[in-house]
Amino acid sequence: SPRSPVPVPSHIHYESLLQILEQVSLPSLPPSSAAYQQLHTAVIHLRKALRLQKQFEEEWQLNGGRVEYQWSVKPDADHSR
Repeated sequence: SPRSPVPVPSHIHYESLLQILEQVSLPSLPPSSAAYQQLHTAVIHLRKALRLQKQFEEEWQLNGGRVEYQWSVKPDADHSR
């Protein structure tokens, strides 16, 4: 039976956050500081979250499900594929 697609964040949301944190935020802090370590931990968790979402998508699709990428919380503003 066909299932409704599961809405998930577009990967670009994770990638944009990671680029800002890695290319702008982290370089502005001393690498040995607690603040740097805190943001570096955020980067690690964001990467893990993206990996987990991709894993979910693969398993869901292997089982006949579909995903719909969301660009916004507003349904009329998404660009699903």
